[in-house]
Amino acid sequence: MEKEVIQAELVLPNKLSFKRVQMNEKYPKGQPRGRWKHLKQIIQAENYQNYPPDEPNYVNIESPPSMHPCKRICDITGYEAPYYDPRTNLRYANAEIFKQIRSLPNEYVQRYLALRNAAVVLK
Repeated sequence: MEKEVIQAELVLPNKLSFKRVQMNEKYPKGQPRGRWKHLKQIIQAENYQNYPPDEPNYVNIESPPSMHPCKRICDITGYEAPYYDPRTNLRYANAEIFKQIRSLPNEYVQRYLALRNAAVVLK
């Protein structure tokens, strides 16, 4: 039985693939890290002149509309907002923000709605 355990330990690799790689192992001392490319460098490297004009890429901004619905963002915090206030039409992320929205004066509510291009006259 012990021989089987010893043999099984020898079969395992020294480094497991799911373990996190340490920085010093990934980039040994003296070797440079990967560099970021600017948009100009990417355009030069990819030869976008050879692509058909109707195919979306970095150069042209013509792309088909997204098939996914747009995310609703909280008007106060900027977090994803699953709720909206029916009285003010402002979107909010949690109960604390809802309390703040209800305490806002009407002119501030109108400004928040104008930022989102959803300005309506409230009664």
